[in-house]
Amino acid sequence: MNCIKTILRTKRTKFRSMEGFGSKIPELKVFTLPTCSSCHAAKQIALEVARKLGLVYREIDMNTKEGLEEGLHLQVMSVPSIVLSDEVIVAGRLISKEKLEEEVQKRLAKWRAKAFQEKP
Repeated sequence: MNCIKTILRTKRTKFRSMEGFGSKIPELKVFTLPTCSSCHAAKQIALEVARKLGLVYREIDMNTKEGLEEGLHLQVMSVPSIVLSDEVIVAGRLISKEKLEEEVQKRLAKWRAKAFQEKP
């Protein structure tokens, strides 16, 4: 029972920390290709960061029509690439988990500050 309370408390805290984003939780996307040797590691790193920060995580296969269209829309031209919502964090190379978390935190803080400034 205590385990369940701990999990619920953790989830509530993560979602409360998303204040300023409205009803949409930021999404961490990883653009990959089946032939990419670094993509598996990039997916694992991004998944861990997304879980830790309470973000939505999504893998996008650039080998599909939908994946290619989304990648082109965001100007992703190489894999692995990691994108937070619509902002490219890293393209065409691996990034450490610590550095990715730092970059995501910076962007989330910037977006939160902007959202709170815009409130009447």
